[in-house]
Amino acid sequence: MEDLTAFQRDALYVIAGLDDPHGLAIKDDLEEYYEKEVHHGRLYPNLDTLVDKGLVKKGQYDNRTNSYTLTQRGRREIEARREWEDQYTSFSG
Repeated sequence: MEDLTAFQRDALYVIAGLDDPHGLAIKDDLEEYYEKEVHHGRLYPNLDTLVDKGLVKKGQYDNRTNSYTLTQRGRREIEARREWEDQYTSFSG
């Protein structure tokens, strides 16, 4: 995951958290997080990069709508990242 941009990593996390991950749903969640518009020209090339890296599988709902699901590798990468983050962000209370 270290070779992903922050935007790609965020998209990967959004895909992991959605029940029905498709392009517009991913776009909507990212826009809510970033509080600004995410253009198609930014979103879809980055989703394709996640597919090319084997982190996400791209499918089709119909002729116009693509679906995106995490691969096993994508799940492992998120898990490894969260473990790494936890060692720096775990606070004892």
